[in-house]
Amino acid sequence: MCSAPVLVPPRFGEPFYLYTDSSLYAVGCCLAQEDKLGNKHPIAYGSHKLTPTQSNWSTIEREAFAVLWALDKYHDIIFGAHTTVMCDHDLLKYLLQNTTQSDKLTRWALSIQQYDIEIVHTKGSKNVVADGLSRVVK
Repeated sequence: MCSAPVLVPPRFGEPFYLYTDSSLYAVGCCLAQEDKLGNKHPIAYGSHKLTPTQSNWSTIEREAFAVLWALDKYHDIIFGAHTTVMCDHDLLKYLLQNTTQSDKLTRWALSIQQYDIEIVHTKGSKNVVADGLSRVVK
């Protein structure tokens, strides 16, 4: 987050990477793209404080909300482009593949389907930017 280049402009027509995470207090995200050498560079950062009701949601609901919130936040940039969502909650990748037990998760899964996304599990230790942004707001 602190080394050059800090932010780069988006290159439309090329794939995006969206790193998301949630904590008990907030959700955080980082939108990035790869350069020609395969290095990922940030385009934008975001975080959102959760309400007391949202803080009481289950972990999968908070993590799913982080993805949905980030997709909505960067809708104008990523809509129509392939986006790889990187999150540290392994169950999220099944959100788009299976029927869920929760009406809320079903609605969110339907909303997410308008995007060309792939959800990939990444270790929390490699998702430090989104993790940090989800913990900044208390």
